[in-house]
Amino acid sequence: MSKIIFKAGEATVYRDIDNTAAMPEILIGSVDGPVGAAFANMMAQSKGHTAMFAVRNINQLVRPATMMVPKVTLKDSANIELFGGVVQAATADAIVDCVIEGIIPKDQVNDLCIISLVWIDPAAAKDPNLDKADMYRNNYEATKLAIKRALNDEPSIDELIENRHKIKHIMWDESWGDV
Repeated sequence: MSKIIFKAGEATVYRDIDNTAAMPEILIGSVDGPVGAAFANMMAQSKGHTAMFAVRNINQLVRPATMMVPKVTLKDSANIELFGGVVQAATADAIVDCVIEGIIPKDQVNDLCIISLVWIDPAAAKDPNLDKADMYRNNYEATKLAIKRALNDEPSIDELIENRHKIKHIMWDESWGDV
């Protein structure tokens, strides 16, 4: 595989439980390119959107180095704990497995970095029946899928064109008419 400069991918995975949905948006690219520059700039924190490295455990930073950033403002310690616990573990494990499975080229792991924007339902931490195992599985599967899609340039422009009038955004209301 040639040098990876800038690749983007996304995926959504959920089951019957909405508050465990995973919707990572991934940028992967060379540390000396635009993704690397953005990665370095994310080291500055912003209130409610604390970025953190994906680690498998203490002293186990994944390769490629990955910066996780929540898509929503994290206002309380319970949601921050989900972000830096369940979601971080799932993200980190998915990245290592992407290397093991050859999705990410092993010989490039130290030359690449990943930015992963991750979703946490703001109501999740308050749900007494929150299924953390489901949240882990969804984030794990979605992260792997988003990385695979990024590196394979999926969906292709031909697929997007073919589906332009067949597939509508999930929030589209038919009463708005056709465009």
